[in-house]
Amino acid sequence: MKTRAEALTDLRRTLGEAGFETAALDARLLLLTALGISATDLITRPDTLLSPDEAETLASFTRRRLGHEPVARIVGVREFWGLPFRLSPETLVPRPDTETVVETALDLLPDRQAPLRVVDFGTGSGCILVALLHELPQATGLGVDLSFGALVTARTNAIGNRVGGRCHFALSRWADAVSGTFDLMVSNPPYIASGVIPTLDEEVREHDPRLALDGGPDGLEPYRILLSEAGRLLAPQGLLVVEIGYDQAEDLISLARVYGLEIVRIAHDLSDTPRSIAMKRS
Repeated sequence: MKTRAEALTDLRRTLGEAGFETAALDARLLLLTALGISATDLITRPDTLLSPDEAETLASFTRRRLGHEPVARIVGVREFWGLPFRLSPETLVPRPDTETVVETALDLLPDRQAPLRVVDFGTGSGCILVALLHELPQATGLGVDLSFGALVTARTNAIGNRVGGRCHFALSRWADAVSGTFDLMVSNPPYIASGVIPTLDEEVREHDPRLALDGGPDGLEPYRILLSEAGRLLAPQGLLVVEIGYDQAEDLISLARVYGLEIVRIAHDLSDTPRSIAMKRS
């Protein structure tokens, strides 16, 4: 049997030879999860031998990674906004770019202590809604999704991150089952044009749910729905903040005019790409 250190070295080499740019990080995360140990355990006890069960679990993880399954899906959890989020087949893996939605919304809210009402359309893992409620201690939230499995995952994450008592979840096609008004509407909707999906990276194409990717023929259909509902659902001074694709800023500016909304801010991600747009009622 191999020691922990030997297993880590071998896995790092295997992934590196397979062309994974993050081989060292991937190997470390997979080993720690397969063995159920902390980074400290690995450092302080590198010569501990793997048990047969641990070796088999690690071998299974290795096969999945070599099949281009994302590490986050293999280990079943991903960090977002400094919080842990469990994943399921019905949810996207939370990505750092999506934090621009949270950051933009928080920056534009005049009072984070106010009893705000927040709704998150296409909530998925619940990462945007939970992150916002974590920063808005008096706010309540509603997470909406068309996937029941995603809602179960989102509810689990809300409870795990100690905001479960301040949010509810609804099964709905966008706002069909939603009424009332909200101080903040947020969404990371599907925004990939249907014809582009077959060309996406294998890790996305084969492992992310199509329901969370497909934005219709031009990738804009979810935005048309959300912007058309803003007049009904936004409070007078409310905000709508959505994530966008790298080339969709001009399209969203045009759609905002059509639906009587004013652009408040276009926020960029770390690569200086337009990544989220904030709007309000004109």
